[in-house]
Amino acid sequence: MHPALQQTIDQVRAAAAARTPLRLRGGGTKDFHGLAGLGSLRGAVLDTRALAGIVSYEPSELVVTAWAGTPLAQLEAALAERRQCLPFEPPHFAAPGSGAGATVGGMVAAGLSGPARVSVGAVRDYVLGLHLVNGRGEVLCFGGQVMKNVAGYDVSRLMAGAWGTLGVITQLSLKVLPVAPAEATLRFACTQAEALQRVLDWARQPLPLNASSWVPVDHAGGDAGNGDMQRQPGCLHVRLRGAAAAVEEACRALGGERLDAQEAAAHWQGCREQTLPWFAARAPTHALWRLSLPATAPVLALPAAASAPLLEWHGALRWVQAPLADAAVLVEAARAVGASASIFRAPSAGGYCHQGLFGVQSPALQKIQARVRAAFDPAGIFNPGRMDLHG
Repeated sequence: MHPALQQTIDQVRAAAAARTPLRLRGGGTKDFHGLAGLGSLRGAVLDTRALAGIVSYEPSELVVTAWAGTPLAQLEAALAERRQCLPFEPPHFAAPGSGAGATVGGMVAAGLSGPARVSVGAVRDYVLGLHLVNGRGEVLCFGGQVMKNVAGYDVSRLMAGAWGTLGVITQLSLKVLPVAPAEATLRFACTQAEALQRVLDWARQPLPLNASSWVPVDHAGGDAGNGDMQRQPGCLHVRLRGAAAAVEEACRALGGERLDAQEAAAHWQGCREQTLPWFAARAPTHALWRLSLPATAPVLALPAAASAPLLEWHGALRWVQAPLADAAVLVEAARAVGASASIFRAPSAGGYCHQGLFGVQSPALQKIQARVRAAFDPAGIFNPGRMDLHG
């Protein structure tokens, strides 16, 4: 048993007995997430960073097991030494020089994936098994260290994106993959509508497409703002990964401008960590909205005050900057195409939105979520309010 595990168990049991809330926290790099962030929640902080260290790593089996408080950077460095990686490219969101760092447990709890998610899958697809402490202070184990270990409900993957509301993740087993032997990034000047059509057409072909992004810009390279969405000028970036011959053949077939390795790496890191100029230009009164859509969804009609969107995942993920007052319009625009809209970062100027963090959910879904949470956390001590801010 890890020396810090018993302390975690004792803290949970004491909180459950007193029915006092706990705020689960790793490196704190995603405290900003949502309408008000973790800082607005009640309760004492349960810090998971003492539960750190890589338990085992079998490169030949493509599996690694680590304690939840292990720095994500440490795990990625260990994988890189063996030319392996977490292919879903989890964001860190650590401020330079802050000393804070994302943790492996926080990565799974947040369930956030980077640019390659459209081609390789999400965080939950790589969770083989985990240990957690539930709301009764019991240590539960789910899954294992191989893919064929699931019988019944796949609880391990249920924890991905639960934001710590179901229990304290203490240990994780993850599937990893080899680093692709070749990579290239192509850039194309095109409108948003053209970008959506191109990636849709290319996705139907046997091409080694790994990621794409479309950023609205004017011809001078500045922020384009919100105008005629169909004709909005911008730049489409497409990343190819795979066998060297396949990547080179795709480059010849697609054309465009090929970026050098350094410029390409900076662009994709900027997408993953939200450090591109488009993100930095957000007005203090605007929230950053995350719209999850079918990849076939057309250009959306957005409120006049909203920014032109930034697109990822072949159009299935669209970022929009808009004031909280536009919540109902954005939620309805997303719902009209079978999608959802949520607040990813709140306005720095403050404010309140009646639609809340995750938009409007169906009564049936709310009932299921309530029953699952009651089973794992009967006293309701874990991050109360973290996922309850819906209309």
